[in-house]
Amino acid sequence: MNTIQTLHDDALSHHRAGRLDVAESLYRAILALNADHADAHHNLGIIEFQSQRIASGLTHLRRAVGLAPKIGGYWISLADSLVIAEQFDEAHLILEQLKKTGQKLIVKKVSDRIKKSSNRLLAKEEICQVMPYKSKKQIEDLFRKGQFFEAESLARHLVEQYPKDSFSWKALGTILFKRRLFEDALEALSKAVNLTADDAELLNNLGNTLQHLNRPDEALFCYRRSLELNPDYAVVHSSIATTLSSLGFKNEAIDSHRRALALDPNLVDSLNALGVVLKETGRLDEALKYLRKSLELNPQYAEGYNNLGTALQELGKIDEAIFAYRQAFQLNADLTVGYSNLLFALNYHPDKPAEEVFTEYQKFDKNVGDQGRVFWFKHSNNPDPNRCLRIGYVSPDFRSHSTRYFLEPLLAHHDQSDIEVIAYAELKVEDDVTARYRQHVDHWVTTRGLSDASLTKQIRADGIDILVDLAGQTADNRLTVFARRPAPIAVSWLGYGYTTGLSAIDYFLTDDIMAPIGSEHLFAETPWRIAVPSMVYRPNMNMGNVSSLPALGSGIITFGTLTRGIRINHHVVRVWSTILQRLPKSRLMIQSGTFTTQSMQNLIIEQFSAYGIAPERLDVGCRTPSCDVLRDTDISLDCFPHNSGTTLIESLYMGVPFITLAARPSVGRIGSTILHGAGHPEWIAHDEEDYIEKAIALASDLPRLAAIRASLRAELEASPWRDEVGFAKRVEQAYRNMWQIWCKNPT
Repeated sequence: MNTIQTLHDDALSHHRAGRLDVAESLYRAILALNADHADAHHNLGIIEFQSQRIASGLTHLRRAVGLAPKIGGYWISLADSLVIAEQFDEAHLILEQLKKTGQKLIVKKVSDRIKKSSNRLLAKEEICQVMPYKSKKQIEDLFRKGQFFEAESLARHLVEQYPKDSFSWKALGTILFKRRLFEDALEALSKAVNLTADDAELLNNLGNTLQHLNRPDEALFCYRRSLELNPDYAVVHSSIATTLSSLGFKNEAIDSHRRALALDPNLVDSLNALGVVLKETGRLDEALKYLRKSLELNPQYAEGYNNLGTALQELGKIDEAIFAYRQAFQLNADLTVGYSNLLFALNYHPDKPAEEVFTEYQKFDKNVGDQGRVFWFKHSNNPDPNRCLRIGYVSPDFRSHSTRYFLEPLLAHHDQSDIEVIAYAELKVEDDVTARYRQHVDHWVTTRGLSDASLTKQIRADGIDILVDLAGQTADNRLTVFARRPAPIAVSWLGYGYTTGLSAIDYFLTDDIMAPIGSEHLFAETPWRIAVPSMVYRPNMNMGNVSSLPALGSGIITFGTLTRGIRINHHVVRVWSTILQRLPKSRLMIQSGTFTTQSMQNLIIEQFSAYGIAPERLDVGCRTPSCDVLRDTDISLDCFPHNSGTTLIESLYMGVPFITLAARPSVGRIGSTILHGAGHPEWIAHDEEDYIEKAIALASDLPRLAAIRASLRAELEASPWRDEVGFAKRVEQAYRNMWQIWCKNPT
């Protein structure tokens, strides 16, 4: 503590004397010793802001306010800086929220600073009528350096000076697009197009914005107009490919990317995007070639490292994937998807203890979650413990996705007299399942393209009492909105299977099998346990009947798994190989989208060959549908330390028992909660040797196995897994109890 105080005193002396570089180094040294030192964050934020590192400066200023919300000077600095950076919406949002705290003196000071800062900007704008504020080249330089806050500020001044100049609007719109403010970008770029309709680059940028706003047909129209102006414009061919890929036309997308690269072999974005599409179609070897080429051309390409990580993790190279994700986030702290992917990959790591994994989630809360603390203000929801509750569900998966088998039955059975449901849909494409979801909810809000600030404002305006995250750290999550606490209570459930890492989320809805008593220290949220299972299951109506036991006809036991390659690690391969060694008349099917190509099939076959398992005893590929694979399976084998999910409950429904190992809470206990809920905890192993013995015992008694197959679906139908009404009541009671706790101390 004395060291920190000495450093702080020295830093202040240098700061006051104008030796900002020395002061900055000392503030950073303080934060290295104590990451929660509010004054160091505040003063470092001021220095960074003065040095035109606006985004980083605002991050530190927000952190200071979050750590010490009662210090008025911190609020004044943040508000002043937001206005100077022309982040007016956030500045006024802070002011409005402050008014609700009752801190009248701080409110007045912040309000005065906003007015003074605004007046200073107006004075600058008046000068700009005579003297240009910044040139086109300066904006382009800032854009190339990734200084988007600074570039936006200058672009807005140009728009004020030259409202009839297309470049001003084009620059502003392109910058807003990079900041993912797609609706604002659309407005600016549309104005630019109205002023200049023959700019191929502008039309491409407008198309990209429309694509991100889930308007693919309009995007394609813009791209075609751009190509009419310049048929050899490589970037547009790449943009068309991205849109085609989003619509599911993967092969056509690959062709368009190749067309772009034929015109410009060094087009980094296209190299990267082609790598992504190839990965999505299972051509991982080829994907890696293009992804690595993009990084050779641009070693500072954060998105390239992120996409490289996703390919590496599909190959089971978890450590290499984690390294790539770290690179992505270090290069671009705003690329939170890279951090989410890092946490996602860690869940699958075969050798890291649960405590070490959770430590990374805590770092996520510090680095990303804490930036939302500046928006943690008292909610005005009516604290009546018995009134009808407004529940908001936030998900990118209100579509044909595996979550529908668990989510749709809950939404279909919510008590409309007690619960009002609002769906916040972060969708790229809607389908027939989306249409069903729309029928199950009271209100539907499309969120794709909405900024965090806009969605936060929407949720508050909707008066949501309990906001439920259904994505966790998976793709297209809106956790940075949850970090702002837009509702009195936040809950995470279903879509991820583990903690989000955000202390801003109150509860993790689970059961005492997935999150055993004593595992609370591994969750940022408080585990809220309901009766096992903490999910419900509605089977696909097209799965068909249960078949007879295949082994009765062939005399060979067929083990099977429908899991993705990321779950099959060296521990799993050893255990499965041992089972096959102990049962010479057995074989193993491994079927999933990971194994569509011969190279991926060969990779997994080689891993088993190291244990003496001949290739002819393995059936590796990607057969669909899953129910047909299960008809040919006698016993399913679950993975560890990260269990499978949907395919396990499907296995039981098709009469196929599975062996699971109870590993890390809670992703390592999904199989356990499924079996407990189905009434078969005897198939849960507690270590690897126990797993082997249970599999061999089950395979060694064919009459018993045949009887299990004949009765398992009926048992599942009679279990809590199929009690849709009962599950909805359990969840609603949990919501009501959470709400009653909040009503005792409204915040």
